[in-house]
Amino acid sequence: MTEPAMEIVDSFGIMAERQFADVWSRTVLSVKERRLLLLGLLVGQGLDEMTEVQLDTALRAGDLTETELREVVVFLTHYAGWARGSRLNDQVENLIDRVRQARSGRADPAG
Repeated sequence: MTEPAMEIVDSFGIMAERQFADVWSRTVLSVKERRLLLLGLLVGQGLDEMTEVQLDTALRAGDLTETELREVVVFLTHYAGWARGSRLNDQVENLIDRVRQARSGRADPAG
């Protein structure tokens, strides 16, 4: 890529990052509410990879608990369909297992 082309790509990335930061830092909706809206949208559109990222961020950042994520599965399954709900359930349960394993590994480095 040429130097001017790289500048355009860099400028776009900076602009997009700032726009997302601005949207997520507004105060009318909480981060939790935004996360729930986004998860509903992603699941509804069948965007599994982006759903995975948002689930991971929600759980690890403490925006949503394990119990809340499981409740999201129940709710969205009824609106997004059983196939998407089943996929979401797999994503949530796999994530919970990975996070629990990572946390237990940190708590007991010898184990």
